[in-house]
Amino acid sequence: MFVDTEIGAATPRRQYTPYVEYLLVAALVAVTIVLFFVMGFFSEASAETGQGRPQHFVGYVHPNDVGTGALLFPSKEPGAFVEAPRLATDVRIDVNGPILRTRVTQRFRNPSKGWVEGTYVFPLPENAAVDTLKMQIGDRFIEGQVKAREEARKVYEEAKAAGKKTALLEQQRPNIFTNQVANIGPGETIIVQIEYQGSVHQSGGAFSLRFPMVVAPRYNPDPIVQTVDLDPSSGYAVSDPVPDRDKITAPVLNPAENVKINPVTLTVNLNAGFPIGALTSPFHETDVRTVDDMARVISLKSGSVPAHKDFELSWNAAAGKAPHAGLFRETVDGKTYLLGFVTPPADAAATETTPKREVVFVIDNSGSMAGKSIEQARDSLALAISRLRPEDRFNVIRFDDTMSVHFPSLVPATPDKREDAIAFVRSLTADGGTEMLPALEAALRTQGPIEPGALRQVVFLTDGAIGNEAQLFDEISKNRGDARVFTVGIGSAPNTHFMTKAAELGRGTFTLIGSEDQVAARMGELFDKLENPAMTDIAVIFDGANAQDITPNPMPDLYRGEPVVLTAQLDGTSPAGKLQITGKTGDQPWRVELDVAKASRGNGIAKLWARRKIDDLEANAYAVNDGSALDKQIETVALAHHLVSRVTSLVAVDVTPSRPAGEPVASTDVPLNLPEGWDFEKVFGEKLLPEGQRKASLDQAEEQAMLVADRMAAAPTARAASLIAQAGNQVNLPQTATLADRYILIGLMLLAVAVMATSTFGLWRWQMRGLILEARSRVQ
Repeated sequence: MFVDTEIGAATPRRQYTPYVEYLLVAALVAVTIVLFFVMGFFSEASAETGQGRPQHFVGYVHPNDVGTGALLFPSKEPGAFVEAPRLATDVRIDVNGPILRTRVTQRFRNPSKGWVEGTYVFPLPENAAVDTLKMQIGDRFIEGQVKAREEARKVYEEAKAAGKKTALLEQQRPNIFTNQVANIGPGETIIVQIEYQGSVHQSGGAFSLRFPMVVAPRYNPDPIVQTVDLDPSSGYAVSDPVPDRDKITAPVLNPAENVKINPVTLTVNLNAGFPIGALTSPFHETDVRTVDDMARVISLKSGSVPAHKDFELSWNAAAGKAPHAGLFRETVDGKTYLLGFVTPPADAAATETTPKREVVFVIDNSGSMAGKSIEQARDSLALAISRLRPEDRFNVIRFDDTMSVHFPSLVPATPDKREDAIAFVRSLTADGGTEMLPALEAALRTQGPIEPGALRQVVFLTDGAIGNEAQLFDEISKNRGDARVFTVGIGSAPNTHFMTKAAELGRGTFTLIGSEDQVAARMGELFDKLENPAMTDIAVIFDGANAQDITPNPMPDLYRGEPVVLTAQLDGTSPAGKLQITGKTGDQPWRVELDVAKASRGNGIAKLWARRKIDDLEANAYAVNDGSALDKQIETVALAHHLVSRVTSLVAVDVTPSRPAGEPVASTDVPLNLPEGWDFEKVFGEKLLPEGQRKASLDQAEEQAMLVADRMAAAPTARAASLIAQAGNQVNLPQTATLADRYILIGLMLLAVAVMATSTFGLWRWQMRGLILEARSRVQ
């Protein structure tokens, strides 16, 4: 800044204050900081890609290197990201009578400029006998081989390191699988086909199938740390209820910020084996083409749908055409395998009096139940409580990451107690984690002894979104006593493995409610089962045939409308004799005979028997001390029948290397949609809130931005992209890339240029004015 001063009485002089120097210093500092940041940012990016090579050489990117809409995952290299593979799935289900065969075709596309390995966590029905893995490369199909799990993993890793295209299919739960595909080239698409054998579900005269499309996020309890005595000192022992939590956890997209991905097309070729009456698909709109009175072709009306809720199809027989019994057989390697079903007549379960009931209702009000699920659960439970009789006794337990028992003990189901309990249920909201074990322990252990002549029933309403299923199964097996456990699955993508196995171990039954309009009908079916005694002491005897194995073993109890479904392995290719099924309801016996020689031909029955045999072995895991011997038994059955199991996997390897030597491969997970009806903030948002605060975060994005700003202020040399990634990982989400980082960088550079220009212009102006004034003084 220039000022005029008087020197003596005549000559005016011009001088400047120190503000000019301050301005110049500030400008230089700003320019230096910006240049340091820019040079450091790009030099680190260059270093991360290796010896100054372009970063796309290894497939790593930064948020400002891709267009909008790309899905990015933090890589193992600090500050670098990997663009997620894209996935599309085609499903074909062929139904022949009670047997179904499903082919799932997964297309992995690599949109990035580097070589990637993609991992996809996906569901299949809990009773699926997975036996085929094919990898298509161009016109060639590479057939997968079943090997022991560790051996299959070793083959895969060696092929991956050698640059060969390879795929590995592993079972993490009976209904959760992972598919890893390595060495997918830039812009390349790899096709993987999976096939499995299954059976049609029957209940109450209806036949149905279900194809799950998404693995719902699982709540995994924290590991338990116990202090133990060690000689000569002490240490810590960690017991993890979910030791494979990383295997069943996949990144989940927030539907408020991302479009739904992973499109699925689906076709069902239905040959029922009897004239079809009504046919319904409750969760998806379908087109139905009639082939004849026993066959239909069903496809999705929209062509494809996002993988965010399960597909269900049900059908029944035309009037008077419903089958009540069936027997099918297949001969493989000198043995005969049978699949049989018999539905006892309704009057076989009829009794003059209904016993008193003691019902413990357990309702899940954790965050995963938010939205439609908690509404369905409240409606279902309120309806169940209203159906109790005054002579019955009951209680209600609710749980999230806490647990409460409504009444101190079982109370008579008088009108006032029912109204009180229903009001309590109607007030429940969904928040928090899913600590299911304490609630189950309370239901099985703390409700007192069963009164003489009464029937104790535990009814569990939940989506089953947990990873510690084994803990729950162990609790039911050890502490069920004489109680029966019934499970009610809620929502668009329930954990049917947990629901089915819990009901089986609890000698109850599983009911599925996928939408609000199913509440009344499905709960009505459950009431019929709860209010009528089970058919017990079911046994299967072969007259004239040597039966080596019958599954399931032991045979479960049955409830009204449920069929006896069994598989068996017999010696020889042409066994003869009668299959006798017996049971009783109360003191009333029941018996039916089926002629083995008249069994119809069926395909895939041997694999269904093997799948159920493995299930029987797994069911004994909770009472077996020698785990290695049990694993060996399962491995023997699985390898003999070419099945994926907990201890066996399918691996396919292309013999020709495709990834050039020296080209790294980046690993990334395929993201999943949030199941329809779930509330993202309820499931993930609380991780950013103070402990104990029980509300959804409405300002999650703002909090993440503040987190980034605070950390950058504390560590100004940290990479912005890395910090953004870490903030996003608070909810384990892939980042949706934008050009924001580039715009910020350009803005900073333009600001620096503006400061430099202003400073230079000011300096030039001061110098020019000084020269002019000096010239004037000389002239004067």
